[in-house]
Amino acid sequence: MPNTRSPLLVNLRDALADIDTASLRRRRRTTESPCASQVTLNGRQVLAFASNDYLGLANHPQLVEAAAEGARRWGVGAGASHLVSGHSAVHEALEDELARFVGCEAALVFSTGYMANIAIMPALLGRNDEIFGDRLNHASLVDGALLSRATMRRYPHNDMAALADMLNASSARYKLIATDAVFSMDGDIAPLPSLLELAERHDAWLLVDDAHGFGVLGPRGHGSLAEAGLYADRIILMGTLGKAAGVAGAFVAGSRTLIEWLLQKSRSYIFTTAMPPMQAHILLNSLELIENADDRRRHLSALIARFRDGMAPYAERLMPSTTPIQPVVIGDNAATMDIAAALLERDIWTPAIRPPTVPAGSARLRVSLSAAHSLAQVDQLTAALGEQLSALNARVT
Repeated sequence: MPNTRSPLLVNLRDALADIDTASLRRRRRTTESPCASQVTLNGRQVLAFASNDYLGLANHPQLVEAAAEGARRWGVGAGASHLVSGHSAVHEALEDELARFVGCEAALVFSTGYMANIAIMPALLGRNDEIFGDRLNHASLVDGALLSRATMRRYPHNDMAALADMLNASSARYKLIATDAVFSMDGDIAPLPSLLELAERHDAWLLVDDAHGFGVLGPRGHGSLAEAGLYADRIILMGTLGKAAGVAGAFVAGSRTLIEWLLQKSRSYIFTTAMPPMQAHILLNSLELIENADDRRRHLSALIARFRDGMAPYAERLMPSTTPIQPVVIGDNAATMDIAAALLERDIWTPAIRPPTVPAGSARLRVSLSAAHSLAQVDQLTAALGEQLSALNARVT
């Protein structure tokens, strides 16, 4: 039997108790049905505003059939890393199609977005270099910067003047600007044209994490860079395939020279088993669906407008987001948890997001809209949420 009085375990239990006291304990919820607008949670049907399945493709019949077809054709595992024996013709086809889709020369497929982001910066920069990252960047971008051993500078969120000052003061050998395209907890969009202008002025790389824009923004869902009409050899584009694409995985796209360098130097690509080739087969089908999903994107835009209209009496709690990520800021951790629990009692699931994922004092409900939702479901959410916010405002005043 383990020694439960070990100081190591005692320290962990005490630290967990502190997390509980601050209303910061993270807990998993186990669903019993496929990802959809309504899911089975603990044996009951709930209306879910908790996933990043923005186009409602995660349970699409064409992708389910593609999974079965891919398994029959390719089996269920790659068997090795891409650079040993795990790289198949269907992986190659997916990389070619992703490059075409986002308008780049080449692409490299990764198993997850986190693995992609921790691959890029360590392959390009080192101790004598500097990375400039938005204060609200995703944790994977932060960790990728730390792994590079370059000096990391964090500029205030979307503050181009502050970033310009940092770049002007830099004498680093190589420089890289890193940003989310759509910020995952605020839902707002980075000023990509201004960022590219600064990158060009200071001869810096520009790394754009388009996890939450890919498939949603731009002509035919081609992403945030396409929405902004931007292309440059210095841009490094990372996109994920488990959100709007509905499946899993990620990719990095850019110039052919960049992608070849990453293939040679990215540790999280070189030293891991390749994604199952059946998954690459599914993703080829997903890209076809995304390009022909303008009706879903139009419906999604209508849902966003409907939600914001319904929340107009509480506009001070909304973030300036035009994307499917619609945060409702509560502030206090415990109050946020209480409102999330009250909504779940009414069979509405909205995740409570607290520090350190978001800054202290800005705990929020992260409402995530999907083309799979209906206008009536959004109305159901805003009515229930409005009641909770009215009660909260009454208590505060």
